[in-house]
Amino acid sequence: MKVSFENPDKINGLLTITVEEDDYKNDVEKELKNYRKRANVPGFRPGMVPMGLIKRQFGSAVKMDVINKVVSDEINKYLTDNKVNMLGQPLASEKQEPQDLDKPAPYTFMFDIAVAPEFDITLDDKDTVDYYDITVDDALVNRQVEMFQDRFGKYGNGESYQDGDVLKGDLRELDENGNTKEGGLTVEGATIMPQYLKDDEQKKLFEGAKAGDILTINPHKAYAGGAEVASLLKIDREKKDDYQGDFSYQITEVQHFEKHPVDQELFDMVYGKDQVKDENDFRAKIAEGVKQQLTTDEDYKFLQDLRTYAENKVGQLTYPDALLKRIMKENNKDKDDEFINKNYEPSIKELTWSLIRNKLAEQEGVKINDDDVKNVAREVARAQFAQYGMANVGEEYVNNYADELLKQQQSAQQFAERAIDEKVTAALKTKVTLNHKAISLDDFNKMLADQQA
Repeated sequence: MKVSFENPDKINGLLTITVEEDDYKNDVEKELKNYRKRANVPGFRPGMVPMGLIKRQFGSAVKMDVINKVVSDEINKYLTDNKVNMLGQPLASEKQEPQDLDKPAPYTFMFDIAVAPEFDITLDDKDTVDYYDITVDDALVNRQVEMFQDRFGKYGNGESYQDGDVLKGDLRELDENGNTKEGGLTVEGATIMPQYLKDDEQKKLFEGAKAGDILTINPHKAYAGGAEVASLLKIDREKKDDYQGDFSYQITEVQHFEKHPVDQELFDMVYGKDQVKDENDFRAKIAEGVKQQLTTDEDYKFLQDLRTYAENKVGQLTYPDALLKRIMKENNKDKDDEFINKNYEPSIKELTWSLIRNKLAEQEGVKINDDDVKNVAREVARAQFAQYGMANVGEEYVNNYADELLKQQQSAQQFAERAIDEKVTAALKTKVTLNHKAISLDDFNKMLADQQA
């Protein structure tokens, strides 16, 4: 087998492989023998089919499969042995001539190889990158305390309606004279939150309302004909416009939301039984947790700034644009050229950062393993549980959910990328000079929003 590689401009490679008969002959014979053992041909016992018949039926297909495998293996071996940093996958070269595998060898296969541009970058204490330290002040802790109070608060009976209260009552459809409509719609136990009504006049009807009061309301007007009408009247959505008249609403219950008091019960619900003894410990624990959470945000911003700094330091890279667009087209066969042209530059930007990050990771000895990826999946699982107010989920449940997330190939790849980001961030935080800047959480969030806008 002969292999040659042309790479005159350093980024467009042409890999040529010439396959001789000796390169595939033995593998073809071996595979045909396996076919013979498995072949089920009428008139012959298993394993006794004449080899000539096997070759006539399967020879061409087996030969093609074996040669494809030989070529594929040789491509991978050459690129690995010669440390060719290929982008994407090899494509059959536009210079490739048709090969008739029914004719005797040799056969020549040519592949276009997109090669990553060469560049140098090192980061040390001479490189300065901003690092934003989010201030955990009393206002931020107070906000978290109130969040826990809201999360574990509950509704109780109220005397009269106040903003935010929930009302329960019975709805009865009225006729044009304001009387209960004979055969009209009746809904018992209908729930209304007046603060979410879309019509101010309808909202005012509920001011100071008490249990036992009977109000005349217009659901269609109150919700501006929206889907909420169907939900309130418990009817199919397509029928909501059939009920544009008035209804009586007899209030049976006023439910007023009460925040949970800052007491031992709240401490136990948030952090577990007897883990926190008093309010000072509670606030200290919150501050510690908030700072830990904010460190993730701080590191995220640092990585963004590090990326910008590193990209500027590397400068503009030259890519084999035409070949990469062909590869992109091959991977998106259902897309047109407009899609390729629109998404090419953003893809190149991400590719550039990936190359830079990987080189920095190699310099810092950063490697990830399955445990690193699993830990990221656990972080994501805990964050999702926390969104539903489940702060103390057992490790068994976290691990099980993480395992389910990892079964999704796209998620697993994202977790691997995040694991690399986290390790690169940790390594370079100690390598470069950090220009620390104190900032409030509100200003920090505004800064991120402005950058993403």
